[in-house]
Amino acid sequence: MKCFRMTPLIMATLASCLMAAPGMALAEKITIAIGGSGQSLQGQTAKRFADGLQERLGDDYQVEYYDSGQLGDEKQLVQKLRLKTVDMAAISTVMSSVVPAFALFDLPYLINDRQQMQSINDELVMTELAERARKRGLVPVSTWENGFRQITNNRRAINTPADLKGLKIRVPPSEWRSMMFTQWGANPTPMAFSEVFVGLQTGVIDGQENPLTNIYGARLHEVQNYLSMTNHVYSPIWLMTGLQWWDKQPEEVRQAIQEEAQDAQRWAFKRGQEMDEELLERFEAEGIRINEVDREAFIDASQPVYERFASQVEGGESLIDRARGAEGQQ
Repeated sequence: MKCFRMTPLIMATLASCLMAAPGMALAEKITIAIGGSGQSLQGQTAKRFADGLQERLGDDYQVEYYDSGQLGDEKQLVQKLRLKTVDMAAISTVMSSVVPAFALFDLPYLINDRQQMQSINDELVMTELAERARKRGLVPVSTWENGFRQITNNRRAINTPADLKGLKIRVPPSEWRSMMFTQWGANPTPMAFSEVFVGLQTGVIDGQENPLTNIYGARLHEVQNYLSMTNHVYSPIWLMTGLQWWDKQPEEVRQAIQEEAQDAQRWAFKRGQEMDEELLERFEAEGIRINEVDREAFIDASQPVYERFASQVEGGESLIDRARGAEGQQ
């Protein structure tokens, strides 16, 4: 077998070819990942952000976007942000296990509307909570939306907490969400979002709780019979970066990221409300049995969750009071 000899002429030709395409060879890569479905609101928001950022930064940067847990679930993505193997990620409920104060957004019936959430974002998230996150190696860039969470199951309509007794309900890996459903009488089952469809399909779990956009995006309604409109928690999702990565970015890149993220936030809040209305009609058309719940019964059953947050989380009672006092509270 003849060996191929790399002559000086060939080497020079290869070198000139590489130099002729500096955009491909030298483009800085920015990786963005989410654990949710690309069809969900968080998926649509993240894709809009990624596309806008790519257009703004141009050929000097290559923005790569991954959804549906391709690079890991939220817990894994937090670790990858710290290790700088992922540059930005959308993180929701898992934040409460990283920075306990973020469990504020696991408290039932704390947030009534998106106007209130915007005020809480400006007055609490991007100030005090952001500082706590930085101490844990993370930087919240913007607050997007997962939406108001509802309960689905295959056994019966949920009207009061008593109707949850004995039901195996999938919850995110959050001690606060588990505590909430335990308090309501259910058997909470922590599970990665990517496993929920099969869990429902095989009967490992009876039901789950998620915003309508997540339910539809992951096709969970195809393996569920009942949708109970509890609106029990409004779930933000935060665009996070690792502190080390963020501090090393040029000022113009940080500014571009922040401006595109804020544009995505405005779009997400508006689109979230629109999708809530659209998806209810779709679910009804597909034969899902939809019911309203006794809101006051759920609020009354939730008081121990508030008491524990106030006593266990640093400054917990003050955070609750400030969130309740934010503009938009009804």
